Amino acid sequence: MKTRITAGVALGLALTAPAAAPAEAAAPRPVSGAAVYGGAQLARYQGGGWSTLARTGALPQVAASPDGKKAAWVTDGGRLQVRQNGKTTTLVSGLQGGTPCLTPVWSPDSTRLAYAGGADTIMSVPADAGTAPRELGRSKGVCHLAWSANGRYLAGYTGTADAVYRLDVRTGKAARAKGVKLVTHVQSLSPDGRRAVVEFPRNADALGDGSWPAAFKPVVLDLVSGRRQAPKVKGRLIGATYLPDGRLVVRVAGAAHNTLVVLDAAGKELQRLAEPARAKDRALLQVLP
Repeated sequence: MKTRITAGVALGLALTAPAAAPAEAAAPRPVSGAAVYGGAQLARYQGGGWSTLARTGALPQVAASPDGKKAAWVTDGGRLQVRQNGKTTTLVSGLQGGTPCLTPVWSPDSTRLAYAGGADTIMSVPADAGTAPRELGRSKGVCHLAWSANGRYLAGYTGTADAVYRLDVRTGKAARAKGVKLVTHVQSLSPDGRRAVVEFPRNADALGDGSWPAAFKPVVLDLVSGRRQAPKVKGRLIGATYLPDGRLVVRVAGAAHNTLVVLDAAGKELQRLAEPARAKDRALLQVLP
């Protein structure tokens, strides 16, 4: 259902010597399979073992940091809380709690949080509460916020589930993506903020309640042109997310376990990893590079 938001020798020899060949770009480090999963608790899988980031129970308004070490959530009472280094801290109070789609999002360097502050305002606050919250801009796209790796853009969908907006935090202005009539999820942004991994529902009867999905059919949406493209990976796709270097990690359903397929910027397959069986029915929040 639709949710309404209130809310980088000699001179002669040097002159005649052939130019040195440009150094080849270093290949990206392979994905290790480390990731953060949601559920009744936010848990990190790394090095073959599991560790708990936070126990949030049934709270749907949760987020995991890109470094995989911190968790944040909005309580039913409207408090933005952070769990890091074994300690839970309240950063902001008086927010709209109990609204599944209003998830906060971590900055690319895992030091700040952006969140819906009410009246279409997107706010930001440091995770250590070192300074007061500040306004990043105004946007109708306040649901399932995603933050681009270059730090410039935030995107989310509207509480009425009929549009996606991208906010430029340098200017404080937001623009509506083309060609979106129904949308139920924004998972992540490409590093430059141009494209978003989103979910488009089959019809208006499949909007749900705005909770973060445990699985979804991913589509890459160009936020400027409105062009849509499904990842070219065989199997039943149940998710996808961008890495900070632009690779796309696609999640493919399996009988005993799911598989992560890593694609380069051109869509070429680079790598395939088996997820742990324990993660099979859990939401994928972060893939750790």
